[in-house]
Order: sequence, then structure tokens, then C-alpha cells
Amino acid sequence: MEIMRIGLDLAKNVFEVFGVDEQEQQALRKTLKRSQVMKFFAQLHPCIVGMESCAAVPTIEREGCAAVAMRSE
Repeated sequence: MEIMRIGLDLAKNVFEVFGVDEQEQQALRKTLKRSQVMKFFAQLHPCIVGMESCAAVPTIEREGCAAVAMRSE
């Protein structure tokens, strides 16, 4: 089972991660502390990551992750 897309809910200290596979079925649901985020994503195969636009996006991009910022309405 390979994760195709991940939704990342950003917060100050805890991040919620939700991923789906090629059949759009839940493949991942995880809560990460801020210190765990980069290490977690470094271990995954490349995939699309959607996240809300916020002040954290430039920081995450600087640390080596390509981010697709999605506007929440």
C-alpha cells in the first residue's frame, strides 16, 4: 500500500496527518509532535502533501519539503 496524498493539519505543537492510497482509502492517520514532522516525511515515498496556508509553510519549505499550500475556506 503506497500513500498517494497526505493532508497535514498544522498547529503550534501537534500535527495531524491523514493519508490516502491509490484507491482513495485511508492509509495513514497519525499525530506528530513538531519535532517529529521532518523525520516522518523524510521516510515516506514522494507524494502530494496538502496543508493549510499559515506562517509555518515557509519554514517547512526551507527545511526541504516541497509544499502545496491550499487555501482553507
